[in-house]
Amino acid sequence: MKRSVRLITNSHMTGVGPLVVAQPLPTAALRIADPFLLLHHAGPQTFEAGATAHRIDPHPHRGFEPVTFVYRGSVLHRDSLGNEGTIGAGEVQWITSGSGIVHSEGPTADLQESGGELELIQLWVNLPAAKKMIDPAYQELHTEDIPRVTLLNGALTLNVVAGAYESVTGPASTHSPLITAMGHFSAGASGSIPSSSHEQVLLYVLNGSVKINGEHTVERHHLVAFGSEGDSIEIETITDGSLLFLAGDPLNEPVAMYGPFVMNTDDELRAAFRDYAGGKMGTLSE
Repeated sequence: MKRSVRLITNSHMTGVGPLVVAQPLPTAALRIADPFLLLHHAGPQTFEAGATAHRIDPHPHRGFEPVTFVYRGSVLHRDSLGNEGTIGAGEVQWITSGSGIVHSEGPTADLQESGGELELIQLWVNLPAAKKMIDPAYQELHTEDIPRVTLLNGALTLNVVAGAYESVTGPASTHSPLITAMGHFSAGASGSIPSSSHEQVLLYVLNGSVKINGEHTVERHHLVAFGSEGDSIEIETITDGSLLFLAGDPLNEPVAMYGPFVMNTDDELRAAFRDYAGGKMGTLSE
């Protein structure tokens, strides 16, 4: 059974540190796609060789998982747990903020020195109420860790970062059932792909153009939210391009979200701000 298209959101543009980002979630039409809370798509943005590219200043998180998928370029991550690592194209950093973490990220020194393009997605995945105050953690996933599924006679590849899709399972450890996969497609193919058994299914087009279910043309910066029933998606690749595929089961819990914190109640949000101000989430200096 084919999944119906529930809605398609366009992005509004905003700034995050040195990056201009497209935001298709949340929008007025789609405030939350439980358990997915926010999607920021930065780039492709060109950095001139030798030019200064400011990093995103150290900032805290609590109660959710900020995940960065790098499609082009390279990113340097540092956090209050003492982690420091670089991820490049096709790689992912998965942060479990839990009870609180302070981190910063931005273009690597090599990218600034040599110049080039940077393109990435940051996705916010909600944590269940019972796990919002677990110890923070950091996963750094490199290309050799991430298995690939080939679909549409080779025209679509999905690099499965988390969850089980087709015959492979992604390496990321998650706190609720979900699938995340980075995709690349070439023009001129059509067919059906599995949509998973999860209730929530999303597809975001970074660049290029596809047709969904034979009637919806979806282009750059658009996010498709599918209906909750069905096991396949019909897709036609009109151009070359790239996408992010997401699937998960709703937590069906209250969401209190403000600034860098995602909790279940306003009282918990106020406690998060107090704890950060009191240094309970650690510190990080640039």
